[in-house]
Amino acid sequence: MAIKQGSYAEASIRVLKGLEPVKQRPGMYTRTDNPLHVVQEVIDNAADEALAGFGKRIAVTLHADGSVAVEDDGRGIPFGLHPEEQVPVLEIVYTRLHAGGKFDKGSGGAYSFSGGLHGVGVSVTNALATRLEVTVWREGQCATLAFGNGGDVVEPLVVRKATSGERRHGTRVRVWPDAKYFESPELPRGELLHLLRSKAVLMPGVTVTLTTEKSGETQTWRYESGLRDYLMQSLAAEPLIPLFEGAQYAAANETESFAEGEGAAWCVAFTDEGTTLRESYVNLIPTVAGGTHESGLKDGLFQAVKGFIELHALMPKGVKLMPEDVFSRASFVLSAKVLDPQFQGQIKERLNSRDALKLVASFVRPALEIWLNQHVEFGKKLAELVIRQAQTRQRAGQKVEKKKGSGVAVLPGKLTDCESRDLSLNEVFLVEGDSAGGSAKMGRDKETQAILPLRGKVLNAWEVERDLLFKNNEIHDISVALGVDPHGPADEPDLSGLRYGKVCILSDADVDGSHIQVLLLTLFFRHFPKLIERGHVYVARPPLYRIDAPARGKRPAAKLYALDDGELEAALDKLRKEGAREGSWTISRFKGLGEMNAEQLWDTTLNPETRRLLPVAFGAPGFDATVELFTRLMGKGEAQARRDLMELRADAVEIDV
Repeated sequence: MAIKQGSYAEASIRVLKGLEPVKQRPGMYTRTDNPLHVVQEVIDNAADEALAGFGKRIAVTLHADGSVAVEDDGRGIPFGLHPEEQVPVLEIVYTRLHAGGKFDKGSGGAYSFSGGLHGVGVSVTNALATRLEVTVWREGQCATLAFGNGGDVVEPLVVRKATSGERRHGTRVRVWPDAKYFESPELPRGELLHLLRSKAVLMPGVTVTLTTEKSGETQTWRYESGLRDYLMQSLAAEPLIPLFEGAQYAAANETESFAEGEGAAWCVAFTDEGTTLRESYVNLIPTVAGGTHESGLKDGLFQAVKGFIELHALMPKGVKLMPEDVFSRASFVLSAKVLDPQFQGQIKERLNSRDALKLVASFVRPALEIWLNQHVEFGKKLAELVIRQAQTRQRAGQKVEKKKGSGVAVLPGKLTDCESRDLSLNEVFLVEGDSAGGSAKMGRDKETQAILPLRGKVLNAWEVERDLLFKNNEIHDISVALGVDPHGPADEPDLSGLRYGKVCILSDADVDGSHIQVLLLTLFFRHFPKLIERGHVYVARPPLYRIDAPARGKRPAAKLYALDDGELEAALDKLRKEGAREGSWTISRFKGLGEMNAEQLWDTTLNPETRRLLPVAFGAPGFDATVELFTRLMGKGEAQARRDLMELRADAVEIDV
């Protein structure tokens, strides 16, 4: 019986205006464990001025009253009236989401390269503060403006002539974070110090200071030869070979693939005792969860070392090199410059831009190849280390295989298995349809990727008894291929036979594909819950759009892919910057994986460095609440409950298994 949960009428729809969305859901826009990220947004703006070449100093002050001030000597935020909005620009920047100077990235734009993307950052800072004061020096004038109560203007804009003793240009922002939005109001000092020091490292010649008002202490960072000094200070052991460092950026009309100024600076140390420092940045923003630029460094290092080993015939018989054999012994600092970076989430912890892999790899690989062949002795030392690592990895895989060898069921005939037996590397893709399965077989990495095509839609297994599951051929084949028997949430199943570290659901980006995802997730949640609990189940996200781009100058015609509307808009912006005529491209909504050839499927969906995989985990409501939700969604006698749910919540559906 359906239960009514209150009236639902026109008045039930609420429109959030201004900064209200941030105050309602702060966790969507920033970290809520402490205020560091909202302060970092202000620091990043100052760093963007230095990155653009207009500032040489960033000063941060921790005041005794809990407020934080950030001051720079950049150009200063414009404070005149906006030509369209007829509101002071300084006010717009701090009170409007998706407003800022980082969108105009074409020729003559205010910022070619910056960490700011969405025009959201300092607006969030203002929304989550009890008070925020801005002072700007620009063109011989000084402008002040103050906000309170989470973004309201409490002291209107005042502009006066700058006095003779005042600076000529720059911005000072002082913010009082509102403690009610954060688990702890205290800034983690260690993280703040690391953030400020890294800004100085990445911007040689820029002075960064931190002053603590209570103690009167001031710390200063300035690095003239940034990355090398920083990495050397952090190493716990002497590097096996001299540091490999370099920097390269695309010049105008020099490359068909990258915008002028895009590129990277890097410093890498190879040690025999593991890694001590692995840090990456994009346009000075720390990417603590890595991303495609790190994948580019990994690929460049691997291809160069592999090429050196093959050239000098150093590889022992029976040893197969993997990228992790090289990368697992590399400590590094990487600083990439990307024209229009796509990050995962507003807090920008991971770079998702697909082009960044090719960008970094194309600069790192030839540089290391040249260096290794100029220093053959060091190259051979590195080769010995890498080969030793590969041999250790292969021996470990063989031990696991011996332990599970007896009594394994005959694998399904339609399973195209991988060659490796290393559980940490192996992954199987449950692919919708034989046509997509054929492309996946040709495009996959045969060493570590297995393909199991599924015919039609899998059985809804929510109300199927465990003993009757194997009547269904598809479920039988999935269980045998994985090497795990069905079990319940309270069981301690035998996972020693598990053959793949990642089980990836790969279906079309359409309604039918979503249905197949739900059916497979239902199967795993109901009958293989320990696979989800231990982080083995993933959902692959193929692209939703294809853009057929015409030739632009020296650039040939190309096919581009976009995961969603945001990536589509970013791809079109990039085409415009590359000189493509408006409307000269063709956009098609992607109908299915079967339309992709093997190379396209690898680039967009299978390549571990550029694909999007969503890990599946139990959601916040808990296991019992999730069971109740699944019953409502998948139970045979719950049609009316599903209808009520769709009428009430269909426009706000989020998958969070």
